[in-house]
Amino acid sequence: MKVKSHIPNLLTLGNLLAGVIGIVWVLDGTYSAGAYFILLAALLDFFDGFAARLLKVTGELGKQLDSLADMVSFGVLPGFIVFSWSQTLTDLEWLPYLSLTIPLFSALRLAKFNIDERQSDRFIGLPTPANALFFSTLPILSQKWSQLDFLLSNPWFLIILAWIFSLLLVAELTLIALKFKNFSFRNNVFRYMLIGLGLIFLLTMGLAGVPLIILVYLVLSAIENSFFSP
Repeated sequence: MKVKSHIPNLLTLGNLLAGVIGIVWVLDGTYSAGAYFILLAALLDFFDGFAARLLKVTGELGKQLDSLADMVSFGVLPGFIVFSWSQTLTDLEWLPYLSLTIPLFSALRLAKFNIDERQSDRFIGLPTPANALFFSTLPILSQKWSQLDFLLSNPWFLIILAWIFSLLLVAELTLIALKFKNFSFRNNVFRYMLIGLGLIFLLTMGLAGVPLIILVYLVLSAIENSFFSP
């Protein structure tokens, strides 16, 4: 087998390794560091697909390996982040366990994606990387905007948020995918709006802007659906 056929899978394994190391850091008490490992995993997740297309390497092994890596990096790791964060905010030992809907529904989302042929140019349900980035960067947003501390320091708010986003993972909601069939502004206006607003949030707020980008993503998708729904 040619060496190039292994390159995408090596990148996928890098995604998995980032997720595993992120879990180790979270278990060690540094849950805010999880965002950086999820971001690294997301970049490797993008480049493994890019490398597979560039090298014209496809196969069932790569598809299955990608889902397994995503489950760890974008399902288990964000679940551990919210679990650990909730533990620091409550004396109720059982309450943080309610946040573990995140890995459970992430598994359902990834399984549905593998068998759903409708998601060629749109996503059905919130993608697991977006969900993972949202929860992993909430602690950073909390540190930057002290005005939100009254919400983000409330463990019940975090649990309810985890439930809402868990349902969004498997909901029959059509969401924007950054997959361009052409670069016409008219045909891609909401994609360009998402990219533009995303860059503004990142440049002005850094990683603290990521949760706002995900919320904007959901809002723009809803607006797009209202314009283009049959």
